[in-house]
This record gives sequence, C-alpha cells and structure tokens, in this order.
Amino acid sequence: MVSGRNGWLDLAESAMHHAEREGATEAEALVMADDSALTRFANSEIHQNVAETNVGINLRFVNGRRIAVTSSDRTDEEGLRRLASTAAAIARNVEELEDWGGLPEPTKVEDLPAAFSAATAEATPEFRAEAVRAVIAAADDAGAVAYGSFSTGVETVAIANSKGVRAIQERTGSQLLTVHMSADGGSGYAEETAVDASTIDAISLGREAAEKARVTVGAVAVEPGDYPVVLEEYAVVDLLDMLGYLGFSALAVQEERSFVEIGKRIGSDLVSIWDDGADPAGLPMAFDYEGVAKQRVDLVENGICRGVVYDAQTASRESRASTGHGLPAPNPYGPFPINMIMGAGDASREELIRGMDRGLLVTRFHYTNPVHPKLAIVTGMTRDGTFLVEGGQIVGPVKNLRFTQSYLSALAAVSAVSRERRTLRGFLGGAVAPAVRIDEWTFTGATEH
Repeated sequence: MVSGRNGWLDLAESAMHHAEREGATEAEALVMADDSALTRFANSEIHQNVAETNVGINLRFVNGRRIAVTSSDRTDEEGLRRLASTAAAIARNVEELEDWGGLPEPTKVEDLPAAFSAATAEATPEFRAEAVRAVIAAADDAGAVAYGSFSTGVETVAIANSKGVRAIQERTGSQLLTVHMSADGGSGYAEETAVDASTIDAISLGREAAEKARVTVGAVAVEPGDYPVVLEEYAVVDLLDMLGYLGFSALAVQEERSFVEIGKRIGSDLVSIWDDGADPAGLPMAFDYEGVAKQRVDLVENGICRGVVYDAQTASRESRASTGHGLPAPNPYGPFPINMIMGAGDASREELIRGMDRGLLVTRFHYTNPVHPKLAIVTGMTRDGTFLVEGGQIVGPVKNLRFTQSYLSALAAVSAVSRERRTLRGFLGGAVAPAVRIDEWTFTGATEH
C-alpha cells in the first residue's frame, strides 16, 4: 500500500511513465488521496460515525492532439499498466483537439503551512462528538431538535507530468453544520468551515441555530415584490459561487456566455472579489489540479470587473499563462475560482439592519439555479430564517419566499458590507464572505412554509 508524502508523488510518476511507455507524447498523472471522517446527528442524537480512505489516479494521455483521460483506484503496477493501456486505446479513437495547447510547464509552487492542521488530521470521533454535544445542548435549551454533521479530513494531491511538473500538497479541512427545528415549525441554520477543526466554535454555532429556530416560530406571509435585503454570509456564498460558475471563468468568456467585460462596472464601490489560494483566511491551496501554482486573481475591484481565471488550455488560446485554476481532467466546465474572497466593509451586523426602513433579513438560500447565464439571473428560495425589518428593527419571521434575481444587479445595489466575515464551504472549495445589504431584491412568490 502506497503511503506518505513521497509515496503519492512516486505513484503519480509511475503512472506517468506507464503512459509514456504506451506511446504518449505527453502525459499527466494526478493522484488524490483522501482520509475523511464524519459524525452525523439527527433528532438530537449521534447516529453515525464513519471514516474512509480513498485513493484515485487520474491519467491524462496525450497522443499528438488526441487526448484521453482514464481513472482508477488501483495503485499496483498491473493496475497502472492497464490504466495507461486503456488510455492509449481511447486516444487512438478520439478526434483531435485542434487548438490543444499542451500540458503546462513547471511553475514555482510555494509551501503553505497554513493549509494543514495536525488537530484536524488527528481528530477523533470523541473530538467530534464533544462538539456535537455542545450543538445539541443548545438545541435542548431552546426546545428544538438538532440535525447536522461534523466532518474532518486530510486531502493529499500529487501531480507529475512529462513537462517536468512535480507537485504535492497535504491539506486539512473541517466543517460543522447544523439545522435546528422547533416543534412549532421554526428552523435555524449555522455553519463554520476551517483548516483547523479545533478553532470551530461549536457552542456559538449551536446557540446561533437554536436562536433562529426559536424566533422563526409563527412566521407570517408577506407579499412578493422588490425589497431591500440583508443577506447573511450563508446567502452571500451562494452569490459568489454562482458568479464564479457563470462568469469568472476564461472558458465562459471564450464561449461568449459570460457577463464579464474587463473594465466594466458590475458592482457598487463597496464590492471587491478575488480568488487567492494562499490566503489563510480561507482553505489554502498551493496549486491547481494541473500542478500549476495558484495566483491571486482580482475578479472585481471596487465594483469594476478586473479579471477571470485560467487553466492551461484556456490560457494557451490567448497566448498567456495559466493562473492556476485548472480542475481535474476531463473538465467541460473550464477553470474555476475555488478560493473566492469578498472584501470586508465597515458596518456591524446591527448597522446593516438599521439601514433598512422596510426590508427582509435572509439567512441563506436553497435550491438556486441559473435562468440566464449572461445576465446572471438566478432563481431560488430563502430558508432557515427570513425576517421582516421595519424602521431598522427586526419585527418578526416571515414565510420563505421564492426569488428570480440578477446577481449582477444585486452587486450593483450593495449599499453596505459587514466588517466581519466567515469562512464557509463553497461549490468546489472554500469561500470567505461578509454579510451585505442590497437595496433591491426581487421576490416572485411565497412557499408554503
């Protein structure tokens, strides 16, 4: 069994060499090893503790301009030989990629000590259970029932290619999330993500969710329409992820389906968004899944669109270098910003709310889907805590609402940003998000609950 930092890189090199022996003109081997553990709880009781170890090898086999990708969980020599043989057979039968730009060249990869925590790597079921106990205790105090999970894990990524790329990194991650539900129909949500699981404040998260469950009892219906809103961090992460998915990718721009126009204003002066794999506030990542060192990319600077992220293929089309945002091959989505950060403002949470004469406070979104990618129009609904605000004060809970809203229009209408931010799970990675006040949000209907 392969193990250890050097062992995974040796495995990647071995898979690459098997491909070369099968006739590959270029080859790339990506090894992803994951040791993860999860404690689940429901009805205020832990009902499952699971732990698993997974290893996967992704082999990109290039024969001229014909590219094949195969994957396997076998790490023995015969398994690697078959992986390469299969890839060679596929490559002989696929169409050429006319604008193939080649595998990336080596880049200088910096070590990121902030990406790894021994406390997370060594987390035990008892450690997670202690945190869950605190969450459940908060639910008990509020007369609610707690549901959720606490995950901890170590991810090792090793990459070798025939151009000389050799990269390996160990990262840790943890996430505690909970939904509290009261007998009278109230619900509350809380979540925190961290490299170091010991920094997650389970007591505060439990109290946050419990309080929301308590105060959302007796929600009333409000008429759909345009309202100013305060979006908590959980909702803002959805906004960031969706904009990253729809527009901040070089492939989306090249295929003319992105809203991005460099130099164009797409947000208020208060909006700055960037992607930075080295920032310890998020979930640091030294290189992408092609082994290219991650660069900081400013996406929006004081409301002005500044850039998009590139992988090797999209970069080659514009005769430039990858920004280190490649995903594992085969990748129809193109590059993706998976370390997104939104700049903090200077407002307190109370000041965000006080700035609304009559509006809504939204905890998070649920079941969001794009309607018009070019305009970043998204539909979805609120969940786990939506409140009416009048005269700058929360006056009570309201039933969940459906919305159809341009996220670009939302950026343009940002009138205040919180100085506090949270690290949360994003679509593919981590995100650091503040809460924001937006002067107009379009709600199109109400849900039954």
